[in-house]
Amino acid sequence: MGHASAVRCALMSIAVVTGAGSGIGRAVARALAAAGWSVALAGRRAEPLAETAAAFPDPDGALCVPTDVTSAEQVTALFGAVRDRWGRVDLLFNNAGTFAGGGVPVEDLDPETWRSVVDVNLTGAFLCAQAAFRAMKEQAPQGGRIINNGSISAHVPRPHSIAYTATKHAMTGLTKSLSLDGRPYRIACGQLDIGNAATEMTERMRTGILQANGELAVEPVMDAADVAATVVHMASLPLEANVQFATVMATAMPYIGRG
Repeated sequence: MGHASAVRCALMSIAVVTGAGSGIGRAVARALAAAGWSVALAGRRAEPLAETAAAFPDPDGALCVPTDVTSAEQVTALFGAVRDRWGRVDLLFNNAGTFAGGGVPVEDLDPETWRSVVDVNLTGAFLCAQAAFRAMKEQAPQGGRIINNGSISAHVPRPHSIAYTATKHAMTGLTKSLSLDGRPYRIACGQLDIGNAATEMTERMRTGILQANGELAVEPVMDAADVAATVVHMASLPLEANVQFATVMATAMPYIGRG
């Protein structure tokens, strides 16, 4: 590691990762830990968080905080625990999400399912970003970075995915607003739009998933570690630089030309 990179890591070293008990969240948390970050792991269940932390090179660099991101009280407690442990928050990877209701036609989608997706994917992301923003604004030295997990669905939908797609489009607005409002306080905000990372959520890609033309097709996937490497790169930049929007995806997935 070069001197400049070492200085950046020393100054910006405390991360919060939501949805850290599995999939992309787990891969990112482990990659940040391997890069020298201390990481607070947030997710609904304690056991998966502990499994994620078990792979950290330094056990003291992990803080597991079971958290329901739809609860303002629990999100406040999460960031309070991080500040009590390490004194500051330098990075939030806003990753918790659900694909509930995926595959259900618009006319059959239950309103409660719609609300649950909005609660997790949008309200949960806002609550975590708000808590991180407050911490980053108040701490000294001031500032930090928020990276929102968007999706290819922030650009184009899949069939029968209206709740997920709507929330991921909304995530783009959240990212832009945070970027603008964070400028006076050295708070950078970017968005990573991910396509077909190999996780539990994308298992259906390997057996065949509905396409826009009505056919079922197997889609290529990529290793979640490649997503994690992108997050680590974005996180390692000085606050004077920001990856505003990035897309990392399986090269041959049907995104360019979809539909």
